[in-house]
Amino acid sequence: MRTLGLDVGTKTIGVAVSDGLGLTAQAVTTIRRTNLKADLAALSALAREHEASRIVVGLPLNMDGTEGPRAEASRKFAESVTQSLGLPVEFWDERLSTVAAERTLLEADLTRAKRRQVIDQVAAQFILQGWLDAHRPVGDLHADDFDPES
Repeated sequence: MRTLGLDVGTKTIGVAVSDGLGLTAQAVTTIRRTNLKADLAALSALAREHEASRIVVGLPLNMDGTEGPRAEASRKFAESVTQSLGLPVEFWDERLSTVAAERTLLEADLTRAKRRQVIDQVAAQFILQGWLDAHRPVGDLHADDFDPES
């Protein structure tokens, strides 16, 4: 059971996917938005390709936790995703996910052009990883429990 994570913007949709165990999120792609029908077709293809059983959509809350116009637009988009793909959609607070993604990409010393190409999918990765961490059963394994040296 894999989960897709989405960072939905007005021009792009960043996409991430969980591993099969639900431990880690990996950035996958950025969809350039054209129209709702094309956006949903692209997401449907990705959901099939990655055998996704659920979608997590980043909810852009205001810093005080209230919902504004962008959160309303994300909820409306998520409703279309549910109707079109038939998959359950959950929301995850995406506050500061783009800031965290930008910081990570700066630390990786990527050029501005390369950062622009991947920022949305890395933000989706942060959104999905936060959701995965919060929904992992207590006492379950964590990705950082594994020592790659052993």
